[in-house]
Amino acid sequence: MMSLQTQVAWLFLIAIPIACIAWTVTHEEVFREPREFCVKQSKTGKTIVRRKFFYLFTCEYCFSHYVTALMLFITNYKLLLDGWRGYLLAGFALVWIANLYMAIFALIKVDVNLERLQVKKEEQEQKKES
Repeated sequence: MMSLQTQVAWLFLIAIPIACIAWTVTHEEVFREPREFCVKQSKTGKTIVRRKFFYLFTCEYCFSHYVTALMLFITNYKLLLDGWRGYLLAGFALVWIANLYMAIFALIKVDVNLERLQVKKEEQEQKKES
């Protein structure tokens, strides 16, 4: 079993790729078409199982649970306890940290977009003046 300090370091490090994958699939342009298909299926699917399955690919929080399960399988990471209880604790802790990272990223992205809009507006005003 790893030391508590090592476990916490792994917790914060493993959450980074989880957040990155979950955010990219649910928000970024590279996955726009599959995401639009999933959004449509999540609203118009004939069964509740179909609607919920496709919804998972549109919600970063929901999707992060599945990415976390994959990362736990790949890394064999457990938190505090051995066995299934360690996996359970690690899973929920990783989801929480990954979603914290995504919330921070969303705030930063909003600020960057606002700055871009302000610069664009100032450039347009300068063109009008000259």
